Amino acid sequence: MTKATKGLSRRAFLGLGATAAALAGAGLAGCAPSAAPTKDEEAAAAVNDWLGAEPEIPEDKIVETIDTEILVCGAGTSGLFAACSAAEEGAKVVCLEKAAIGGGVRDNLGSLNSRLQKEAGCEIDENEICNDLMRYADGYCNPRLYHIWAQNSGEAIDWYQDRLEEAGFQLFFEAANDAKPSIYKHWATGHIPSWPADAEFAGLKDVTNGKIVLGDYAKKVGVDFRFTTPLVKLVHENGKVTGAIAKGSDGYIKINASKGTVVCTGGYARNEDMLKALQPQTLNKYSLSIAIDGTTGDGIKSCLWAGARMDEVHTAMVFDRVAVKPDEFGGAQTTGSLFWMGSNPWLKVNLNGERFANESGPYDYILNAALTQPNHTVVDIWDSDYETYLEQFDIHGCARVYPFENGAPTNMTLETVKGINEGLLADGYIVKADTIEELAKGLGLPVENLKKTVDRQNENYDNQVDPDFGKEAFRLSPVRKAPFYGVRTSGYMLCTLDGITINENFQAVNEEGEAIEGLYVTGVDSGSYYAHTYPNMSTGNCCGRSVTFARMIGKALAAK
Repeated sequence: MTKATKGLSRRAFLGLGATAAALAGAGLAGCAPSAAPTKDEEAAAAVNDWLGAEPEIPEDKIVETIDTEILVCGAGTSGLFAACSAAEEGAKVVCLEKAAIGGGVRDNLGSLNSRLQKEAGCEIDENEICNDLMRYADGYCNPRLYHIWAQNSGEAIDWYQDRLEEAGFQLFFEAANDAKPSIYKHWATGHIPSWPADAEFAGLKDVTNGKIVLGDYAKKVGVDFRFTTPLVKLVHENGKVTGAIAKGSDGYIKINASKGTVVCTGGYARNEDMLKALQPQTLNKYSLSIAIDGTTGDGIKSCLWAGARMDEVHTAMVFDRVAVKPDEFGGAQTTGSLFWMGSNPWLKVNLNGERFANESGPYDYILNAALTQPNHTVVDIWDSDYETYLEQFDIHGCARVYPFENGAPTNMTLETVKGINEGLLADGYIVKADTIEELAKGLGLPVENLKKTVDRQNENYDNQVDPDFGKEAFRLSPVRKAPFYGVRTSGYMLCTLDGITINENFQAVNEEGEAIEGLYVTGVDSGSYYAHTYPNMSTGNCCGRSVTFARMIGKALAAK
């Protein structure tokens, strides 16, 4: 901040309109020109004022007051783990949820030293993986939090395995002892439940009885859920949070939490104003959002109003698995369709038919590279032998379509992926052609450029070396066997990853780094962990971090 803004907290500075912020940055806040702002400036100011003022709720508008020990704001992945762990220790827990039903627990949970990992003989060096995570975050992190995850995640996953087995389900470890070495090291941290074949996407639901596993367990141990009751603001005074105010069907509800309040409302992936203001480049990376409905930054804003600080670097989890039509471009201005196979390292070209990056890497790297290319659009090219190459690529994590070596299931089977592709072909997304010339024309690419690129791709495959970008030999695939396929692609948004700065006890901290008493933040409302990219090479890293910290918070608060 400049001298002109030195007296402002960062929270207040974030709330400034774009025009005022620009003037302040130039040292001109006290001598702004008298001309009225343009419409563009007014629109920019509205977007940048995403925080707004803290709501004022008069006492006479509160229709109910609840006294509890622990308040959990959000009944998704983190909220369920926090609420269950506190309640099973005997604490009185109230859990608020914006939706009519909890979000359930996401699949792919990452941990170190779970029972299943030990049984599989998988050993991961704690310092090595923590240093790798810090490298992905470019140092914009608190590395102590990585070690806390590494040392405690195994217990959290073991507990979840027990709950799943009680409900009749099995948890698998995504073994990778025989994985081929790749440029970016893969960490075998993922755990995935085995759900019925007709379960909802992401395995959130036991469709045999229509109930969520941990939701049932939470009720069993006494968690008091308040659904359709979104968080409005935290109750705070003199740097201490004592509870929250939520909006119920009949009016405002005040919850007093004597031991602590846990905020885990799921980030802000569904808040376009926050995305435009904090990470506008992300909007050019995706054409489909699968973020949980209602994740509009309620928890983050409430923490900021209470005096907390936020990450300086704003980041989202975006995967390269969306198809757009041959006359469309990638980015949030287009609504695409799921293309699960996109995260595999096919030949990928820009709209000039030219290869522009190494296709083998973390899921968002190709999307980041596409920001430097025409219309931020990637085109995937493959041939009729694609099943062979899908297996040869030896992809781990959620993009894999073949069972793991120990029989662990994948998020999507090969048959499911083939069905998705058939639908995309019928709907005009995927282009199918008998020649490369015909394929190029169907995709709107320069014919000669694409022919030259395909010839080079086949030459590299034959030589089993990629002198252009250094892709691993086992990740190379030729484009020779007709018919040929291609599709313009973009990414999908899962969630935001930046949030409230926390300490090693998961407490929100203020601008001076001091803990805010009574306020704990976890899940993707919490920060201090990710920057610029998501380290998907550690399968389930985000959810594993979230459930580990949530469980630790719940147990610690119950013991107070």
